[in-house]
Amino acid sequence: MTTDLGTASENLATADTARRTRDRGSRRTWRGRDYGLVILAAPAVVLLLVFAYGPMAGLVVAFQDFNVADGVFGSPWAGLENFEFFFTSGNAGRIMWNTLFLNVLFLAATLGAGILLALMLNEIRGRVTKRFFQSVIFVPYFVSPIVVSIFLQAFLAGPGGRGGLVNDLLSMFTLPEPSWYTTPGPWPWILTVVKVWQLGGYMSVIFLAAITAIPEEVYEAGVIDGASRAQMALRITTPLLKPTAAILLVLGVGRIFYGDFGTIYAIIGDNGTLFATTDVIDTYVFRALRTFGDFGTTAAIGLFQSVVGFVLVVIATLVQRRYARETSIL
Repeated sequence: MTTDLGTASENLATADTARRTRDRGSRRTWRGRDYGLVILAAPAVVLLLVFAYGPMAGLVVAFQDFNVADGVFGSPWAGLENFEFFFTSGNAGRIMWNTLFLNVLFLAATLGAGILLALMLNEIRGRVTKRFFQSVIFVPYFVSPIVVSIFLQAFLAGPGGRGGLVNDLLSMFTLPEPSWYTTPGPWPWILTVVKVWQLGGYMSVIFLAAITAIPEEVYEAGVIDGASRAQMALRITTPLLKPTAAILLVLGVGRIFYGDFGTIYAIIGDNGTLFATTDVIDTYVFRALRTFGDFGTTAAIGLFQSVVGFVLVVIATLVQRRYARETSIL
């Protein structure tokens, strides 16, 4: 009996010690290093509050019949009329479909191109050669959309909207020569090629950084098992890039209702012939604001984009946690 009581007392003492330890851990005291980190983070937090959260007060414009003379506080309340104007205009369905379709093409193509280029660059043994090609494919990321539009005009259109380098090549093989700037059908694919050219190198750098984090022992095990370089790239490197691809996919899904205004407007401009397949929410809003000066409607459309983007990010993250928890960002 004495032994049992002694054992029970020791167990209680151990439990009490563990509880006190947990309490001390939960009541973690601030140290000098913590204050230093807060000071370092303070400018970024202030900038985020001022430039990201502060302007959210202007979302009230989406529910007003806004005019500059009365301002935000004096403009009359319009309720949901600004949203109704967009969704009943007859263009909402086409514009949202174009935005969604083009962004899905851009996201899939740039992710695929980034992974492929990263795998190819990773197989280059010469360090100088590898850095050279990496720099070459990264350069298009810095090229202005205006310059890209000039390139496209040289490739696709000559005087009068016909001709161009592509049509000259087609004529050599006696193939039909399309009038590219009056034919809307091919433009989603042309814009996708442009986005791959612009962002493929940028994406490849991200995936190359992920490849450098793969332990060398994994490849050594593949060599011992007799795997070729191609097999190791497909069976080892590619699966281990899934977490990085998943994060980029979730981030891309969050902006899937935002059209690439800079690139699309610089290339397409006000060419109404091509609006059937290239007019996205951002270009539509820009033209509406420029033509009608309707701040309320444009603010309503922007709010709609943000809400849909937030919902899609939440859904994508939940699906990722459900079916691929090892790649989840949460």
